[in-house]
Amino acid sequence: QVQVVESGGGLVQAGGSLRLSCAASGDTICIHVMGWYRQGPGKERELVARITSGGSINVADSAKGRFTISRDNAKNTAWLQMNSLKPEDTAVYYCYAVDRTWGAGCHGSDYWGKGALVTVSS
Repeated sequence: QVQVVESGGGLVQAGGSLRLSCAASGDTICIHVMGWYRQGPGKERELVARITSGGSINVADSAKGRFTISRDNAKNTAWLQMNSLKPEDTAVYYCYAVDRTWGAGCHGSDYWGKGALVTVSS
């Protein structure tokens, strides 16, 4: 099994910055993708950013130019640097990890953290 734990949420004023961390532990040999989704008040969960073990990155349009995702494969840790935060970025941010589907014992399973609350005040 894989455990995913986020850290780094909190309260920040508009225009400020926060850095989220995500650490995966356990049976991590198959992990391919790591990233974040978020769910704001009254909104559906949406993808914020994702990064593969090969370094391919996808960032939501709403976060482009402001958020940067990075990763250390050896440490099974990913980071989301969030700059120029806006009140509409207020949400619970969920880190997730997905196993690859190729290779012995790897079946594409996904794992989720419990979420980190980010609150941006105006």
